[in-house]
Amino acid sequence: MEKRIVYVDNAATTALSDKALEAMLPYFGGHYANPSAIHDYGLYAKAAVERSRRLIASSIGAKNNEIFFTSGGSESDNWALRGIVEKYSSKGKHIITTAIEHNAVIKTAEALEKQGYEVTYLPVDKYGQITTKQLSDAIRDDTILVSIMMANNEIGTILPIKELCDVAHKRNVLFHTDAVQAVGHIKINVRELGIDLLSISSHKFQGPKGVGALFVRIGCTVSPLIYGGGQEKGSRSGTENVPGVVGMAAALEDAVLHMNDNNKKIISMRERLIQGILKIPGSYLTGDPKNRLPGNASFAFEGVDKKPIVASLSKEGIYASSASACSAGSVKPSRILLATGASESLAYSTLRITLNEHNSEADIDYLLDTIPMVISDLRNSI
Repeated sequence: MEKRIVYVDNAATTALSDKALEAMLPYFGGHYANPSAIHDYGLYAKAAVERSRRLIASSIGAKNNEIFFTSGGSESDNWALRGIVEKYSSKGKHIITTAIEHNAVIKTAEALEKQGYEVTYLPVDKYGQITTKQLSDAIRDDTILVSIMMANNEIGTILPIKELCDVAHKRNVLFHTDAVQAVGHIKINVRELGIDLLSISSHKFQGPKGVGALFVRIGCTVSPLIYGGGQEKGSRSGTENVPGVVGMAAALEDAVLHMNDNNKKIISMRERLIQGILKIPGSYLTGDPKNRLPGNASFAFEGVDKKPIVASLSKEGIYASSASACSAGSVKPSRILLATGASESLAYSTLRITLNEHNSEADIDYLLDTIPMVISDLRNSI
């Protein structure tokens, strides 16, 4: 088959959508004013920010004043954890999370441990799932926050957030979810889920990089993470990234509008890919086979290392990853796979393929022709 370029690393980042780019361009040009300024130029920029806030809120079932703009998912996660523990530390110093969270949560939790907080890291099963009983058993009188991701960035597992949130609330504990991989890809309504805080990152759903948001339910208060000029109602200082905010809103509105049709196409391609790859001897699907993100197909292969797999595929024009983009360069075994009980050797052999609506059946054909060849060649070269 003729060589082609196939980008299948959409969990790391996505291409900026035409809708987002079109929405952003005016704010790089004539409408460049600071939205905190009180002259007409500033008020025009401010109106764009507030219009974007309304669009993002409506996309996840939130109220306008529950959306706070940030620089991205990592800041949102840091702010959620640090902002809650600072505000509610008088009630207790115990936090619950899982062993498979993104490093933005894990590293923040580890830093909080050094400051005297106690963190429980819930173990997961072979699919990356946890149970409501696990969470219920872990909650103590001094627990002030539960932070559990909506969907895993590496293996694609979608966790039962509503049920877990219900458990936390029955014990009067606040609930945060890192929804960076989920927003724009699966239906989310914060009211139906009942969550208190939710993290968003624009570039995961074809918005621009360097901008995100934190949903904070009315009645839930977080201490500021960044101090300064008092933007975002005094909660998050720093001049607003007007083009970024506008692009994020446009991208999310478009993603939600076309979600059902896009996911039908994506899931169909994903299932054909999974069936084809699992014909390779010594290959394994990682993550939950049923409750997983539409575009995620993550694998492990016996007898090969992740870095040569990704490098060899890249030479063939296939751009995938071995894990989260934040840890893809690591020579360590996958922390997520180890948490699911996989052997260390298998955790060294991961391949994450993440599709979106811009991929095609021809792309799947090329992947199914090329990946078995690459795995075979690597095994024969050992």
